[in-house]
Amino acid sequence: MPQPGVPGTSGSPETPIFPLSRRELRAQREAAETRADATVNTPVRMDVPVAVRIPDAVAVAETKALDLEKASIAARSNRLNPVASPRVAPAVSRPVPRSRRRRPMKIAVTLLAIPGLFLTAGLPAYAFAPGSSDTASTTSRVADTQGVTVDSGAAAITVARDGFTATTSEELAQRDAEAKRALAAQQTAEAARSAATDFAVYSVRAKGDDYPWFDRATDTQGGGLSPLGYYYRECVDFVAYRLNRDAGSTGSPWTWTWSKLTPSGGNASNWASAWADQGWATGDTPVVGAVAWFNYNHVAYVQSVNSDGSVILEEYNWNGSHAYNTRTVSASEVPLFLYPPT
Repeated sequence: MPQPGVPGTSGSPETPIFPLSRRELRAQREAAETRADATVNTPVRMDVPVAVRIPDAVAVAETKALDLEKASIAARSNRLNPVASPRVAPAVSRPVPRSRRRRPMKIAVTLLAIPGLFLTAGLPAYAFAPGSSDTASTTSRVADTQGVTVDSGAAAITVARDGFTATTSEELAQRDAEAKRALAAQQTAEAARSAATDFAVYSVRAKGDDYPWFDRATDTQGGGLSPLGYYYRECVDFVAYRLNRDAGSTGSPWTWTWSKLTPSGGNASNWASAWADQGWATGDTPVVGAVAWFNYNHVAYVQSVNSDGSVILEEYNWNGSHAYNTRTVSASEVPLFLYPPT
C-alpha cells in the first residue's frame, strides 16, 4: 500500500529534501538508534516496509560527517593548546657500553696482582735454594752461604744481607803503613831490651882518664888522626876507644874504627844516622856502656846509672877543653842513647 509522505511510493507527491541542522541530525540519529534497539527486541513483521527498519542513507552520511568534524575540532584544539594534552615521548633504554661497565672483581684482582709482581721482581736470585724439591718435607730450608731462611709454610721470604763494606786503596795503604810503624817500634823496643841485657855493666867502672892519647896535639894544634880514624882528644875518639875497650880490644887490630863505626862521617852529629843505617839499637833508656848522643854535635860515654834515674857521663872536649871530664845529668836530658854496636 502506498505510504503518504515516503519517497518512491505511488499516489503521493515527492517530499522535497532540505539540509538538516546539527541538532536535527543528532535527534534523527538518536531516533534511529532507538528504533534499532526496538527492532532487535521486537519481532519483525514481513509486511513492514524496508524504510522503517533501515536508517536513511542520508542520515548515515550525516553521522559520518559529524564524526569527522569532531575529530578535526579535537586535532585543532591539540595544536593550539599543547599543554592540555601533552605528548610524552616514550622512554628509551640505552644499553651501557661494555667498556664503561665496572667489574669490581676484576679491579680487586688487578690491585692485588700488581704489587705481587713488583715484590717477586725485587727478590734476589739467591733467595731460593737451587735444586730444592717442590714437595717440602721439612718445615724450613736454610741457605747457610747467604744467611737466607726459607720457611716452607711462610708467605714471605726474609733476606739477611751481608754487612761488609768496601775498603779503598788509600785506607789499605794507611793501614799497611800503620802496621809497619807498629812493627818497627816493637822491633826497636825489643832491640833496646836485648841491648840493655847484653851490654849493661852493672858494676861501676873505675873512674879516671884511661884514654891512651891524652897528651897528643889536637887538630887546632896541628895534630893528626888517632889509630881509630878520629882526631886526637875529640869526644868521638874518646868514645870510640871506650867501645873498643868494652869489646876487649885495647890495641891493634882495633874492633871499631871510623870505617866500621861511622863511615858516613866522623862528626858526632852523624853518629845517630850511622846507627840507624846499620840497624843498631837505640832508645831513651840509659844503659851502662852506651853512647849518650846530643843534638848539639857531642857524644859521651855512659859510665853508670843512678837509682834516681840520673846518669854519670865520661867525656872528652866538653865545652872545647880537649880534656877528660865527668858529669851527672838526668836521663831525660839525653835525646838518644846509642847502644853498643854488634
